[in-house]
Order: sequence, then structure tokens, then C-alpha cells
Amino acid sequence: MEKVLNNNGVENSSEPCSMFKTVPALALYLGAIHFNLILILFATFFLPLSKALLVFGLLFVFVMIPVDDNSMFGRKLSKYMCKHICSYFPIKLHVEEPKAFLPNHAYVFGYEPHSAFPIGMVALADSTGIMPLAKTKFLASSAVFYIPFLRHIWTWLGFKAVTKKNFISSLESGYSVVVVPGGVHETVFLEPGSEIVFLKERRGFVRIAMEMGVPLVPVFCFGQTNSYKWWKVPGKLIQKLARFMKIVPLFYWGIYGSPIPFKNPLYIAVGRPIELEKTSEPTMEQVVKVQSQFIEALKDLFERHKAPAGYTNLQLKIL
Repeated sequence: MEKVLNNNGVENSSEPCSMFKTVPALALYLGAIHFNLILILFATFFLPLSKALLVFGLLFVFVMIPVDDNSMFGRKLSKYMCKHICSYFPIKLHVEEPKAFLPNHAYVFGYEPHSAFPIGMVALADSTGIMPLAKTKFLASSAVFYIPFLRHIWTWLGFKAVTKKNFISSLESGYSVVVVPGGVHETVFLEPGSEIVFLKERRGFVRIAMEMGVPLVPVFCFGQTNSYKWWKVPGKLIQKLARFMKIVPLFYWGIYGSPIPFKNPLYIAVGRPIELEKTSEPTMEQVVKVQSQFIEALKDLFERHKAPAGYTNLQLKIL
């Protein structure tokens, strides 16, 4: 599939969606958790103890096996997934100022919202080939890298555990970094008919961008929240407990209750880079100032693109 940015910064795709290719790609990307769960339940209730222990042992081995980031097989698989996932929805990427992005320069992309799952992030991967960037890394929950099979697939797609060390080392190596500032905690605030972004308490990504002197880029994905149906465990006490225990009281599902999302078009707006001077030890006041600048840029990006994206009446709430 050939993907190019036209003069308006909008991605054009020449290949139609093939369900025989997109469903396997999505299943690999999103189905590993469900596969592990089904495998564990099957082994627990339907296999003799000796065989169940063998299954558990094999899963443990897959957790411990090192993952080769530069695996030729992994790179080919990631390109296959990125190519067909983008054509499934389909995904339209609008880059407001394509010429502002230098191929070999590093950027910090603040991608919002998280929704039930931030599936649109894949459009920014270097394997997708839409963004004019040579190298990209995504930061995800550390828990992902303890899940058999998923840790391999996501590593090949360019994901790393969301730690300060990984964030800084990726930028130092010349990679652009895509992070969802609100994180999974945003799912606690999901509500129908509006987009809620948890940003006012998130300053770590801003501080690191300032320390490294790397431009901040606001990104907003329209339609992503409608890719899944979801149900939250009710009650503020449950939500507070979930925040304390770092778990998400949310159940979400796609087509026929599967991890395959609904075929809902996604529109991703990429704003102009916010240039930052390198500041080795920024003060809290300086960080808050840049954070406010990022929030305003995200608000502006949302308002300017919600009509072209087909969400004229959609409201954005920033907590």
C-alpha cells in the first residue's frame, strides 16, 4: 500500500481494505492478552495437571526469552500489521505542517486520547511509513512486557516500557517518542458523547522534552473512542481503589465481543511542533508554563479539526 502526504498534509491510501489480511493483523496486535487468558483457562479446567503445568511453564519461558528489536522476521511482521491495520478503519492522518518535521530529528508526540485502547497510534510508526520520520518508539505500560507473545509483537512494532530511562535513551538515540500523557488512568473518566483527557497532572513528558531540547507535538485521534464498546465498574470508591492499585476498572470489546475493534474511520490530527530550548534542570514554573502551552495547542488542534473529522458537536474536557 502506497502512503503519501499530499500538499495539505493528509495521508492518501491506494489499497482497499482486505478483511483476510486486516483481521489477522489486528488479532496479532490486540489479541495476545485474550489468547493467553483462553489458554490459561483451558489448561486449568480441561487439561490434566501435568499438561497444565507444561503449558504454564511454556508461557513462563516465553516471558523470559529475550526479544531481538532488530529481528528481520519482526520487522517484516510489524510492516505487515501496520499496513493492514491502517487500511481497516481506515485511518486518515492530517499533518498540519509536514515540512516542519525533519526525517532524522527527534520529537516527543503527546498522543490523545487514550480511549479504551489507543489503537490509532500505529499510524505514527516508522513501519507504517506515513510520517516523514526515520525512527519512532512508543511508550506503553510496563505490564505489557510480562505478557507472553504480546511482548514480542509490541517490541517489534517499536514499543518500550514507559520508564524515564527508556524515554531519555530513545531520544538520545535519535528516536521520536510517542507517549499518551493521560495513560490508562484516562479510562476511569470515559463517558459517552465527549472526549476526556487527563493532562493537568501530567508533567513528566514535558520535563523530559525540555531537558533534551526536543520539540513537543500535540496529536489528537478522532473516532478512536467509538472503536470499542465499554463498561466501567461503577462507584467512585472502586475508581479510587483502582488508581491506588494501578489497575483499570474497565471492560471493553469489539466485533462479536472480540478484541477486533469496530470498523470506525479514524482521523488523526498532528499539530505543529512546539520548539523548546534545551534546559538541563527546568524549574517547576518553567515546566508548568510549557505544559500549559501544550494543553492550549491540543485544545486548538481539537477545535480546528473536529468538523473535518465529522465530530462537530464533540466536546473536549481536560482534567
